Amino acid sequence: MKTRKLGSSGLEVSAIGMGCMNLSFGTGMAVEVSEGVKVIRAGYEKGITFFDTAEAYGPFTNEELVGEALKPFRKEVIIATKFGMISDTGINSQPSHIRKVVESSLKRLQTDYIDLLYQHRVDPNVPIEDVAGTVRDLIQEGKVKYFGLSEAGVDTIRRAHAVQAVTAVQNQYSVWTREPEAAVIPLCEELGIGFVPWGPLGTGFLTGTISSDATFDAANDLRASFPRFTKEAMKANMPLVTMLGDIAARKGASTVQIALAWLLAQKPFVVPIPGMDKIPYIDDNIKSADVSLTTEDLQEIENGLSQIKIQGERLHKDLLDLSEKQ
Repeated sequence: MKTRKLGSSGLEVSAIGMGCMNLSFGTGMAVEVSEGVKVIRAGYEKGITFFDTAEAYGPFTNEELVGEALKPFRKEVIIATKFGMISDTGINSQPSHIRKVVESSLKRLQTDYIDLLYQHRVDPNVPIEDVAGTVRDLIQEGKVKYFGLSEAGVDTIRRAHAVQAVTAVQNQYSVWTREPEAAVIPLCEELGIGFVPWGPLGTGFLTGTISSDATFDAANDLRASFPRFTKEAMKANMPLVTMLGDIAARKGASTVQIALAWLLAQKPFVVPIPGMDKIPYIDDNIKSADVSLTTEDLQEIENGLSQIKIQGERLHKDLLDLSEKQ
């Protein structure tokens, strides 16, 4: 597996990371722990060294799964987790709460340090300087190594970085969700910050395996509430998948690999973390690191996108309200 550095921090990770959320939560029923352990360990054996989780996934159960799976080779991997998304009072990045979450995450992950600690969502009630200062203290204490932000806008990133260097920003980004290109990614390039796209495969839509008449179980699949996953929106957006599939067929690749290769081609500090909840998905995902898109390929995708108006908001309103303007 090829590797990349997250900006100028020096943190080196596999070019494709593993989003572990779907093993426990989000787009279907949680897998059995034993099966989840097999999937995560298969990812490691195939070269993935960057694993993403959060206390909110489950909640809590995904960190436990990741900790159990990676325990035998903890020193060889980079574990990213997050704080601030959930508490008894909702969004909470009070310094005391950050410390409480970190202690609990360390136990669930069966480790004595967190490689990359993200603020999961920006807390409007806590100055970002206080958040960054708390993480800076945790870094000095050896409990955390690097600091990240998720779904943050440019002002927050710049202010946080002035207190404690931000190693990575994790915002939603893919060939059909391009808002970060306007300001966030240019700022990351300016400040030497890595960019970690979550939802790089459009929460599954860009894999080419979801039909326009697919339905989602509201009891265990977040996509049931996403405007972009209504039947009308999926039908309108299907030409994008068709275009990616045509390029994939020509290059002897899969639609998945083209979607991820497109992200890798944007900037050298971009490291996607597609969700992988089945072992066969791992091979498909990691092969994207070896797919080379030419200037002509990229222009073809750009031209195709200019003819397609993506329909539907990327998330439901409650989640969008927790995200800063990109």
